Amino acid sequence: MASFPILSVLEEYRVSPPATTVGDKLLPLTYFDFMCLRHPPVHILFFYELSITQTQFVETIIPNLRHSLSITLQHFYPFAGSLIVYPTSTKKPEIRYIEGDSVAVKFAECNDLHFNKLTENHPRDCEMFYHLIPQLDQADKTSDFTKIPVFSVQVTLFPNSGISIGMTNHHCLGDASTRFSFLNAWTSIARSGTDESFLASGTLPYYDRVVKNNKQLEESYLKFAKVESFKEKYAPRNLCGPTDKVRATFVLPRTVLNRLKNLVSTQQPTLAYVSSFTVACGYMWSCIASTCEDQMQIFSFAIDCRVRMNPPIPAAYFGNCVGGCMAMERTTRLTGKEGFVTAAKLIGESLYKTLTDKDGIVKEIESFGDLFSNGIRTPMIGVSGTPKLKFYDMDFGWGKPKKIETISIDYNGSISMNACKENNEDLEIGVCLPNTQMEVFVRLFRDGL
Repeated sequence: MASFPILSVLEEYRVSPPATTVGDKLLPLTYFDFMCLRHPPVHILFFYELSITQTQFVETIIPNLRHSLSITLQHFYPFAGSLIVYPTSTKKPEIRYIEGDSVAVKFAECNDLHFNKLTENHPRDCEMFYHLIPQLDQADKTSDFTKIPVFSVQVTLFPNSGISIGMTNHHCLGDASTRFSFLNAWTSIARSGTDESFLASGTLPYYDRVVKNNKQLEESYLKFAKVESFKEKYAPRNLCGPTDKVRATFVLPRTVLNRLKNLVSTQQPTLAYVSSFTVACGYMWSCIASTCEDQMQIFSFAIDCRVRMNPPIPAAYFGNCVGGCMAMERTTRLTGKEGFVTAAKLIGESLYKTLTDKDGIVKEIESFGDLFSNGIRTPMIGVSGTPKLKFYDMDFGWGKPKKIETISIDYNGSISMNACKENNEDLEIGVCLPNTQMEVFVRLFRDGL
């Protein structure tokens, strides 16, 4: 595997909200957030096609992104704050912002990686992308608590080709909906130069902790997180090479998704929930399972709980508010056309049960709590992202992204899912696998269709 050079760092900054606009703030966390204390960070890369020189980048792009990020942090202050974890579970973790806290932002230049190659769909070496994502700063450990940075940014110039914007956040900071709201605000402010349009949109984050306390779930997740060990053992995880993994992007057009839905509906006429998401997940699970040895395997994905809580929680709620939904089967029962139908059936049944049972979300969260507390030993495939959130609409003023890559799926064998840039009814799915396994997967994916 090739060893890729380190980038040239042009400028590094600490970006804070405008002075005196926020003040000291404390954001309590809920059991939804405690679920994520031990999760690896989230890494997302946005690639924008842009013919620009280094001089133009330094004189126009950098000042605009710094200014717009500062204004955005005025409204999304937790991004500039820190996760505070105490050495005993009797005092719960929280996010704290102190006046002057900031986000680490790096601006770099790359002449050694090819922008067009990075933004293609065919399998590419994973380690190429690791230079483009920022790492979180090291934790600050005191006798009273461990202070953990939660967000960082890296913007990389590919001269006369484009730029990438890499973002890393601690999973406790928020779920995909929270990240989407933050990016929606940042891009709006970057385009206009002020926050007037953003404020007029009525999408300010909702910080009230309206999630009902569930002591059992809190205790389960704090026990799993082993918060007492953060002082001695905690270090932010990061991705680095060398690795034999490659990443590829697969598109399932609406016409194909409709064919898959018809196939499932014909063979499983009593199945109540057959959606594009269901058959896409079923097809990907079947293809990945066909590359594995005979074993039990879990397929899981997140469900936004905001509208499903009792009473419902505002859509702009800041933080994590997702529950898990999962299906389990042996890999040998998931191979071939019949295996795909089996996978789609299992996912559809689990999803339908969770969404229609008034206590379904809470039950699933409790079952995940039991899994975490006892340690998950069964291999699991997860889904990062959701096609309901249109991340391809994120325009800083240079047009829509050419490509989005969710780099954090490299940690745990998950897949990523977005609505396509050209057509929101088509699905774009990212997969990361060892090179030899990816070769088999590509063949199975194409032959199966």
